[in-house]
This record gives sequence, structure tokens and C-alpha cells, in this order.
Amino acid sequence: MQMQIKIQRWLFSLLIIGALFVGGCGSSPVANSTPTSNPASGENISLSPSPSPAAVAASSQFSNLPRLEGKATVVMTVKGAPITIELDGTNAPITAGNFVDLVQKGVYDGLVFHRVVREPQPFVVQGGDPQGKDPKFPTARLGTGGFLDPKTSAERRIPLEIKAKGAANPTYSATLEEAGVKEKPVLMHSRGAVAMARSQSPDSASSQFYFTLTDVPFLDGSYAVFGYVKQGMDVVDKIEAGDRIEKATVTQGLENFKAGS
Repeated sequence: MQMQIKIQRWLFSLLIIGALFVGGCGSSPVANSTPTSNPASGENISLSPSPSPAAVAASSQFSNLPRLEGKATVVMTVKGAPITIELDGTNAPITAGNFVDLVQKGVYDGLVFHRVVREPQPFVVQGGDPQGKDPKFPTARLGTGGFLDPKTSAERRIPLEIKAKGAANPTYSATLEEAGVKEKPVLMHSRGAVAMARSQSPDSASSQFYFTLTDVPFLDGSYAVFGYVKQGMDVVDKIEAGDRIEKATVTQGLENFKAGS
């Protein structure tokens, strides 16, 4: 019986991961995958007096990207009801900053939730593909697009950014396992987590994101969580594929946002 349960769980994990990885348009993969459950975690604020050389290098390498240096609140309206999201730029500055920037640009307004997985058990609600703003765009192709930066005419990609408990700075461009980090992330995939979808390439996230419908611990350390639903999880629970984001607005913490170079 125990062996049968283990096999069932293994098969379920494979199905879920398969649903998360999606290839991008053209020759390059896009950020379209989704994570699995893990209980809530508390924050771990480093008291290190100065950033490590690796952190300085990462900061320099990604200086062109938006950042959030602290907290911010985004209210997303779906079906006429608000979803309040608290973004954690303390532990995920680039990922949270990218989200704030896209909200400020109106990128998410009118976009569709193209993937909702509740069977065989609750998993995620995923949206954020800019192609979904066009009602004539084929539904079957949603989940392959990212934000095209008008400054570069190219898709903006952000690095995989995961901060481990006890670490002074996030790990970039690799899962915690790939980086040899044994500690769990500060921001875990508990119910109501908000994280970036991506393809197999760690630095392929762009604009697509997902809400977790339950704890999804097997995604911890592999996908970048950058905030949590603080109010309106009942609204998230009712989202169906095809529902649209009516409006997304930064309501607090915009003073912590840095636009990048």
C-alpha cells in the first residue's frame, strides 16, 4: 500500500511539472511554468554589515533591471473583486521590482488567466502572458509570451532569484539544489504564494506569474516566490481559465521602487 501511494505521488508530481514547463515562441523558451506546494515561512533578515562579492557582482550584472527595495502592495481586480498582494522586495528585489514595473506600465490590465489546475488536487492559477490582451489570439498558444520591452524591442528576462534562509543575499541564475544550497528558501510555496513562471532555463521568467492554491513544497528552491496574497484568496479560488485581470494597481510602497538603468 505504501509503495502504491509513493508511485501515485511520483506520477502526480511528473504530471504537474509537465504542466508547468512550456516552450516559448520562436527559438527561445519563455517563462511559463508553474510550481508545487509548501507551507508558509517567516522572513529571515540578514544582519551582515556589507554585501558579499557575489551579491555585488549580481547587483552590477542586473543593474539595468527594476528593483524593489522593501515592501509594496498591489491590488489586482478580477471579476470585480480585489486581490491584495504583498510583494517582498527585501528577499526578492529583482523579481518583485519587475512585477511592480509591469503593473505600473499597465501590462497586466486585461490579461487572461490561461492555466488553472485544480485536479486531481489544487495546484496553481497562472496568467500574465501579454498576448492574452488580444481577444483574437489563439487560446491554445497562450502561455508562450513575455513582456516586450519597448526600449530594446526584445523580451525582458529576469534571473531566477531565490534567497535561502540564513543567507545574506539571494542565489541567482540557478535553483538552490543546482547551487549546492541545502537550506530552504525564505519565501516558500505556501497557499497564496505569488511566483514567476518560467521555462527550463533558469533566467527565462518575464511577465507570467502564478498563485498557489495550496502548499506546494516541491517547487521550493526551484521557482522564485516574490509575494503572498494577503486578502482575496477567496477570489483566487474562484478564478477560471479565461477570466481576465481587470486592473492591477500599486497601492503602497512605490517609494521603494527603483526603475533600473
